[in-house]
Amino acid sequence: MTKQPLYDANSSHGNAFGDLPEWDLTDLYPAQDSKELTDDLAWLETACSSFATDYEGKLETLDAGGLLNAVNRYEQIDIIAGRIMSYAGLRYYQQTTDAERGKFMSDMQDKITTYTTPLVFYGLEFNRLEETHIQGLLAANTDLARYKPVFDRMRAMKPYQLSDEMEKFLHDQSVVGSAAWNKLFDETIASLKFTVDGEELNLEGIADLQSSQDRTKREASVREMARVLGENASLFARVHNTLAKEKEIEDRWRGMPTPQTGRHLSNHVEPEVVDALRNAVVDAYPRLSHRYYALKAKWLGLDTMEVWDRNAPLPMEDDRIVDWDDAEKTVMEAYGAFDPRMAELAKPFFTDGWIDAGVKDGKAPGAFAHPTVTTVHPYVMLNYLGKPRDVMTLAHELGHGVHQVLAAEQGELLSSTPLTLAETASVFGEMLTFRKLLAQATTQEERKVLLAGKVEDMINTVVRQIAFYDFECKLHAARAQGELTPDDINALWMSVQGESLGPVFNFIDGYETFWGYIPHFVHSPFYVYAYAFGDGLVNALYAVYEEMGEDFKDKYFDMLKAGGSKHHTELLAPFGLDASDPAFWAKGLGMIESMIDELEAMEN
Repeated sequence: MTKQPLYDANSSHGNAFGDLPEWDLTDLYPAQDSKELTDDLAWLETACSSFATDYEGKLETLDAGGLLNAVNRYEQIDIIAGRIMSYAGLRYYQQTTDAERGKFMSDMQDKITTYTTPLVFYGLEFNRLEETHIQGLLAANTDLARYKPVFDRMRAMKPYQLSDEMEKFLHDQSVVGSAAWNKLFDETIASLKFTVDGEELNLEGIADLQSSQDRTKREASVREMARVLGENASLFARVHNTLAKEKEIEDRWRGMPTPQTGRHLSNHVEPEVVDALRNAVVDAYPRLSHRYYALKAKWLGLDTMEVWDRNAPLPMEDDRIVDWDDAEKTVMEAYGAFDPRMAELAKPFFTDGWIDAGVKDGKAPGAFAHPTVTTVHPYVMLNYLGKPRDVMTLAHELGHGVHQVLAAEQGELLSSTPLTLAETASVFGEMLTFRKLLAQATTQEERKVLLAGKVEDMINTVVRQIAFYDFECKLHAARAQGELTPDDINALWMSVQGESLGPVFNFIDGYETFWGYIPHFVHSPFYVYAYAFGDGLVNALYAVYEEMGEDFKDKYFDMLKAGGSKHHTELLAPFGLDASDPAFWAKGLGMIESMIDELEAMEN
C-alpha cells in the first residue's frame, strides 16, 4: 500500500564538506513509541475492519455518492498506513545495521499487512462491476470522476487477478516473501566491508575511489570490490533466484504474458513504447558509448580501458571538493534562474530537516527521494562525498522532491507519478544545474570537463540502464528454465557489458559479479528502463523549453502537479511530444550525440 522511495567514513557533522543536514522525522512521528504512532495503529486496525464490514459484497449496490465515500475512506487508510511505513522505513535506511530499527520496521510491516488484509476484496470486487455501471457512476458525480485514473489502473489488472482467497494469501505471505528477501539484501549490502591501503570502507566509500585521479587506487578499489562481491555471490544468487522464481510463479498464476508486463502496467506505459525506447538506445550504442569511451581512452593515453577507467576523471580535471554550502547554492541558483517558484519549493528541504546527506556506517547506499504521504512532505537521502557529481545527485533528488510536493495537491491516490514520468523533474533539475555550470565555464578546458561529465552521466542513465534492463530480461527468462548458479548469472551480466560499453574495454576477472550490489534488480524488477525513459524525455523537453521560453514554464509546472492523474500521452501533448513516436527517442539521443560531436571537435 505504501509508496517506494525513488532510487537511484564520516560523521554527518563538522567534516570536510561542511555541516551536513540530517533528517528530522518528527514531522511523521515524534518517536517509535509515541502516543501518536500508537493511536494511528489502533485507528488503522479499526478503519480497515470497518471498511470491510461496510463494503465487502456491497460495492455493486452503491450509488455515486456511496462509492465516493468508500474511495475517501480508502484514501485515508492509505495515508495512515503510508505514514507509519514511511517513518519506519526512513529510520531503518539511516542505519540498516541497527537491529532495533530493523525489528521496528519488520513489526510495522507485519502489523500493516495484517490490518490491511481485509481490504484486498476492494479492488477485486470493483473489477467485477460492469463497465457501463462504473461509467454511469462517474458521469453522475464529478468528485468521483476525478478518481477515474485510479479506477483505470485497477481495471488494467482485471485480466490478471486471482480469486479473493488467493489474493488475500499473497498479501499475507508477502512479509516472508519478497519483503524478507529485500531486507536480507539491504542488510547484507550495508554490512559489506572493503579494505584498500589498510583503510576499511563501506560500499559508498569503495565506489567513490573508482573516480579517483589515482589510477592505482581505482584499480585497487575495483579488485577489492570484485573480491568482496565474489565472496558473497552465492548469497546474492540465492536472493535473485528466489525473487525471480517467486515472480515467475505469481506471474504464471495471474496469466501475465511476460515478466515485464507487471512493471509496464504499474508504469501505465505500453510495451511497444518501452520496446521503441530499448531498440533506439541499443541501436545508438556505437554512436554514444562506443564513440565516447574511445575518445576518453585517447584523453587518458590508453589503448585499452579497464573497468576502473570508466568513471575516471579526465587528466585536466581538478580533484576539488565541493562543500555542502556551495552545493546548495549552485543547485538553488539553477532552480531559481529557471523559475523562482522552483527555488521556493526546494528551500524547506535545506532548512527544515528534509535531507539526510552524510555518509555513515550502516546507512543505506545511494540516494533517493521518498514522497512519504501527501499530508506530510518528501525526504531526500544522499551519501554526500563532495564530488562535483554529488552536486548533480543533489539536483536530481531535489527535483524528485519538488515534483512530489507539487503532485501532493492531487491527494494520496492520484499523486504517485508512474515511474516513466517520475524521473522527469529530477533529470530536468540536473539539466538546469549542468546548463548553469556550463554557462559559467571560462575556458575551453573547463567546458570540456563539464561536457564530458554530462555525457558520462547520460551514458550511465541511458546506455547502462538499458543494458541493465536487457540483463534482467535475460535473467528472468533463464530462471524460468531452472535454478541459476552464480556463474550462470555472471555470464548473463557479461553478455550485455561489452555490447553496451564498446570494444575499447577490457573486463577483468571478477567484474562478472558486479550485478550483485545493484538494488533495483532486487527491489523493483525492470525499474531501470524508467531512467532511460526519463532522460530521453527530458532531453526532448529541454529542446522544447529552448524553443518556447517563458511559455514553457507554466505547462511544465502543470505537468508536475498532475502527478498520476494523467497518462503520459496527455502530459506530453502540450509540448508536442509523443513517446510512441520513434522520432521522439531519436530527438533525446540526438542531444547526447551533439555533445559528443562537440567534444570530438575540440580534438581537432
